[in-house]
Amino acid sequence: MEYSAGDIAAAWSLKTYTYIYTSAATFWTYDYACSLHQELTFLIQSRWTKVKGLYILTRYMPFLLFVGHLYLNFIPDDNPDKCQMINNICSCFSLISVICSECFFIIRTYALWNNNKFVLAAMLTAFLAVVAASVGVLFTATANAPFETSTISGITGCYQSAGSDELFVPFILLFALELGLISLTLIRAIQSWRTARNPLYDVLLKHNIFYYACGLFFSMANVLTSLLLQYAYNAMLQDFQLIILAILATRMHLHLWHVDQQRHGSDAFMLIPLSDVSSVGHTG
Repeated sequence: MEYSAGDIAAAWSLKTYTYIYTSAATFWTYDYACSLHQELTFLIQSRWTKVKGLYILTRYMPFLLFVGHLYLNFIPDDNPDKCQMINNICSCFSLISVICSECFFIIRTYALWNNNKFVLAAMLTAFLAVVAASVGVLFTATANAPFETSTISGITGCYQSAGSDELFVPFILLFALELGLISLTLIRAIQSWRTARNPLYDVLLKHNIFYYACGLFFSMANVLTSLLLQYAYNAMLQDFQLIILAILATRMHLHLWHVDQQRHGSDAFMLIPLSDVSSVGHTG
């Protein structure tokens, strides 16, 4: 049986997408294994707070994402409707993951600004607007864009063949949000670079800048792939970005907790992060 050039291109895109997802799952598993001792120490010794719950949700949401997408990628299924249903479930996991990751750094930026209520209100307003718009665009595009499977025997997985061009919009919005957040971080860094003497404050600054820089890079990469590539290629980096952000958020949280443990021998700062961080923002 002869296949068209489009069939072959679609098959290669599905294989590439599967390789990327398998690589991401392997990387996540490796990172989990490397940080298992630190994570168990944190989970056992730190007190139960909302932040700890946020950490657990951020840490393990990618696992559910992997289960859904690897099932689609490896289990033969010619039913596009089932593919769309599972993809919608995975989209919910993706949204929860990125919301949790961003919450960590919104609260950290709030800490850097000495718990400034105006800054918090501005960040939350922008964040909620981005989330609402992204949810609307994501599920509208998924409903309107049909899913297809490969016509070539032995190629598993499915992809949106057409009508999904607007899926770049959530990443444009995320890019704008993180550009605003990194601007707030840099403004605060410039204001306090001569007077800051708190090591935890320095850690927060470095973490924030690195996290937002990664977010900006991957958001722009996803905008370009969504607009310029076809078949499964246009979605190959979308969940990869969310997984990297989740790893960064949880890794940085663990590092911050252990730094504070070494300085104070208690979990007092971890109660901070996200309840009373004013002491971190203080300079001098």
